[in-house]
Amino acid sequence: MGSKYTKRYTEEFKRDAIALVDSSGKTVTAVARKLGISSESLRGWYRRAKADRGEGESGELSSAEREELKRLRKEVRGQQQTIEILKKATAFFVKENDR
Repeated sequence: MGSKYTKRYTEEFKRDAIALVDSSGKTVTAVARKLGISSESLRGWYRRAKADRGEGESGELSSAEREELKRLRKEVRGQQQTIEILKKATAFFVKENDR
């Protein structure tokens, strides 16, 4: 299997796998082995689910917080571009009035 190929799992499958870790008392590695998936994948899903429930590591963002951060960064970029355009326009009109 090439490194470009990554198997995609449904949200339902991920939820079920996470629930299995929570309910079985088995380790993430043991559950991943049983399901035939990589333990890194399951560990990532499990960590994200915990963060989304407010049980993550301190400083770890929930999915909603990550989405909001992405949206805000995009908004700030747009505002910075607007400010640059306004600065150039202001400089242009100041020059025009000096003639």
